[in-house]
Amino acid sequence: MMTRDEYVAKLKSQLDRWNADVTRWETEAKSAQADMGKHYAKQLEILRAQREKALYNLKLLQGASATAWGELAKGADEAWERMREAIAQARTHFEAETPVGKRH
Repeated sequence: MMTRDEYVAKLKSQLDRWNADVTRWETEAKSAQADMGKHYAKQLEILRAQREKALYNLKLLQGASATAWGELAKGADEAWERMREAIAQARTHFEAETPVGKRH
């Protein structure tokens, strides 16, 4: 089983990768046509909300006692899974609908 520090480091690393994706998509959304821009804005709003929940759970984990972090990890896992799903859905939209995404 992973230690709390290893678990937090793993979550931070994943969050950094997701933040890089979101930043790239925000840039693409700014340059998108009006109709696509609205669609991108909605996807980004969903991602930001999920990211905030994931950050909240990460902060709880970091401050948890050695005995409590196992229980908090369950909630973090659930938040991370929702974030993973939101990122996957956004990736499908952003990378399939933009000329930049079609090059990937």
